[in-house]
Amino acid sequence: MNQPSSPQPLDVDQVSRLRETHPNMRLIDVRSPGEFAGVHIPGSYNVPLDLLREHRNELRAAHEDPVVLVCASGARADQAQRLVTAAGLEQVHVLRGGLAAWQDAGAPVTRGRGPWAMERQVRLTAGSLVLLAVVASLLFDPLKWVAAFVGAGLVFAAVTNTCGMARLLALLPFNRSCAPDAPARIASLTEPAPAAR
Repeated sequence: MNQPSSPQPLDVDQVSRLRETHPNMRLIDVRSPGEFAGVHIPGSYNVPLDLLREHRNELRAAHEDPVVLVCASGARADQAQRLVTAAGLEQVHVLRGGLAAWQDAGAPVTRGRGPWAMERQVRLTAGSLVLLAVVASLLFDPLKWVAAFVGAGLVFAAVTNTCGMARLLALLPFNRSCAPDAPARIASLTEPAPAAR
């Protein structure tokens, strides 16, 4: 069975033009609720990637509106696009470069109070584990393998464009603040837009 091909990623200018020509276009931010609370594109909906995975069997669109998926850099949005395309949704694009590209272009964002971006949390956690393991290995030599394990995990994350540490960190309470109401979040992706936005 052939899977439908995914539309090409869109850059910031293309997304802005698509918003103008299709007022019901959906901007779906697949980052964690905590990251979304910290900064997001105005008018976007938060449907975390893990929620999409969990409810993938419910992803049947009842609308023809274009959808643009957003994350911090584009990696999670790419995963989300493969998932929703496999579930049968069409006209699903990815914002090339993610929220970082959006901000670099000077496009508007809504800022709030939220935890650090996931990439920053991963760097802090991985760096801390490596540093502690190296220092602790001065007292107990086998602990150096913890640092090697973390390094191998980072290499694997880069090669596969996935990050197990990010998935674990997303489960922490401060990243799950404003835990999404699953049916309402999934409906923001699959149901027709209200008549007036």
